[in-house]
Amino acid sequence: MFESYPLHVAPTRQLRRVERPTWTNHSIATRRRHGHAPKPWVADLLAALAGIGFGVVIALVVIGETGGTLASPGGWLIAVGRLAGFTGTYSMLVMIVLISRLPWLERTVGQDRLVRWHRRIGGWPVALIALHVVTITLGYAQMTKVGPLHQLWVFLANYPDMLAAMVGFGLLVVAGFSSARIARRKMKYETWWVIHLYIYLALALAFAHQIVTGVVFLGHPLTRAFWIAIWSLTAGLVLVSRFVWPVIKNLRYQLRVADVVEETPGVYSLTISGEHLSRLAVSGGQFFQWRFFARGLFWHSHPYSLSALPHPPFLRVTVKGSGDQSKAVAHLKHGTRVFIEGPYGTFTRHARTQGRVTLIGAGVGITPLRALLEDLPTDVDVSVVIRASCVEDIVHRDEVEELVRMRGGKFHELVGSRKEVSFDPGTMGRLVPKIAKSDVYVCGPDGFTERVVAAALRQGCDPKRIHHEAFSF
Repeated sequence: MFESYPLHVAPTRQLRRVERPTWTNHSIATRRRHGHAPKPWVADLLAALAGIGFGVVIALVVIGETGGTLASPGGWLIAVGRLAGFTGTYSMLVMIVLISRLPWLERTVGQDRLVRWHRRIGGWPVALIALHVVTITLGYAQMTKVGPLHQLWVFLANYPDMLAAMVGFGLLVVAGFSSARIARRKMKYETWWVIHLYIYLALALAFAHQIVTGVVFLGHPLTRAFWIAIWSLTAGLVLVSRFVWPVIKNLRYQLRVADVVEETPGVYSLTISGEHLSRLAVSGGQFFQWRFFARGLFWHSHPYSLSALPHPPFLRVTVKGSGDQSKAVAHLKHGTRVFIEGPYGTFTRHARTQGRVTLIGAGVGITPLRALLEDLPTDVDVSVVIRASCVEDIVHRDEVEELVRMRGGKFHELVGSRKEVSFDPGTMGRLVPKIAKSDVYVCGPDGFTERVVAAALRQGCDPKRIHHEAFSF
C-alpha cells in the first residue's frame, strides 16, 4: 500500500507527487544492485606494501649516514633524530590511509577495525616526531657548541620552513591529546572532527621542511623522488576517496529529503529520494556518512546505517536524536540536499558462515539489523532478539516482526528494565537453543553489545562468528 505526498525537489523546479514505498515490499527491493563482497587480498596487499615502504624508509635514512658524521659532535643524536622524523612521518601517512575511507579497503576490514588500528598506531608518530625535535636540537647544539634553546631559536629564525614545521608539530600534539579516551568522552563529535582536520595542515607544513632542509635528500634525487611519491600517493588517495568520488556519486544520485517521521520518542526516519538508486551497490547492515545541506549541518558528516534496503527511488535512514546533528534532522525541510559517502561496513550477509543466523539488537541498533534481515538469503534460518525498556521504544517493530514472519523465523522481545529482564547466558540459551551453531550479529549501545558478546561466548559461540561494529569516534 502506498500513500502520496508532495515532494519539494528544488526551489527552481516544479513540485511533483511521488509514492513512498511500503518498506517490507520485497518486489521493490529486488530492483537494485547487491553490495560488493569483501576482498581479503586487498587488505593483505596494502599491509605488505606498507611494510615494504617502512623498510625502504629506514634503509634510506641509514644509508645516508657515514662513520664520519656519526663520530662528529652530536652525530648520533642527529642520526637518531633523522630516523625518528622519517619513521614518525611515514607512520602518520599510514594512519591517514587507514581513515581515508577507501571503499575497497573499508568493506573488507571494516571501519571499526581500521579506527582501532589507527588509534593503536596513533601515539607512535607523535612520540617519534617529538623525539626528532628533541634529538635534532640537542645534536646540533653539541655540534655548534651552543645551548639547546639558542639552537632552537637559530632553527626557527634561519632555517627555511622550520617555523611552519614547528606550527605543524604543535597542531599534531593538540590532535594527539584530543584522541585520548578521556578527552573524547568530554568532547563533542563536531569539535573532535574539526581538531583532526588540522592533521592534514600539520602534514602539509612538515612536507616542505623535510624536502628543503632534509640532509637525507641532498645529492640523492632517487630518495627525494621516492619520498615525494609516497606523499603524492597518500594525498591522491585522500582527495579521490574523500572528495572526488563522493562528489561524482552525489551528482549522479541527486539525493534530497523527502519525508521525516518520528518512529519512537526521539527517533526519526528520513526518507531520501534520488535518481538512479538502482545502481547504488549496498548491503543490508552497511552505513553511509551523511551530510545535510542545512544551516549548521553541512560542515560535518555522521555515520548512520540504512534502516531498510534501497527501494528505488528511495533510501531510508533512522536516527536517534542524541547529538546536535541527530537532533536537528527532525527539523529538516522537504527538498533539503543530502550528500553521502559510502557505503561502509562489514556488518553484512557476506560475513555469514552458517545456515543459521541470530540477530540481537537494542535501541537504534535495531535499524541495521532490520536492513540486514531483509538482505539475508531466503533459505537462512533466522532468530531475532530485541531488547527494550518498553514496547514503544522498539524501532520498526512491526517491520521486523513482519520480515521474520515472512521467513518463518523466530522473533523474541525482551521488554522491561535490566532488573526485571536480564540478558544473561541462560536467557540467551533459552531463547536461541542452537546459538552456538549460529552466526550472531549484535548491534546496540556499547554496554549492551559487550554483555551480549560475553553471553554468546559463554554459550559456546565461535568468536569469529560473532559480528558487531562500533561507530564511536
